[in-house]
Amino acid sequence: MAKDFPKVRLRIVLAPGVAFGPGKADLLEGIEETGSLSAAGKRLRMSYKRAWNLVGDLNAQFAEPVVETAKGGSGGGGGSRLTPFGKELLETFRTIEARMQVDSAAEFEALSGMVKSSLETDEASN
Repeated sequence: MAKDFPKVRLRIVLAPGVAFGPGKADLLEGIEETGSLSAAGKRLRMSYKRAWNLVGDLNAQFAEPVVETAKGGSGGGGGSRLTPFGKELLETFRTIEARMQVDSAAEFEALSGMVKSSLETDEASN
């Protein structure tokens, strides 16, 4: 298998209509790293509207706000940042992902052995 495989892509359904997975986690990481919702969305090839909607969903669905935003405009000064709660949410999710990757390594290797060898070659060449 290619070097980056197998890997976990975890999506946790926490309640009806409330899910947290890699897309939202990557968006939060982008906000944390760039201080900008727009820049984080661009990194993920996500429209600003989509990124804004995801942040709105997160803020509405969790017990505390996940992201804080400040209006910008032509003079600048805007931006986004994770709240302490948002940082904790992201860290907890990434910890679960990492733990699954480590704790299930043998099972992932077994599953990898079930993949056609031509797929392995295709992945390695990409």
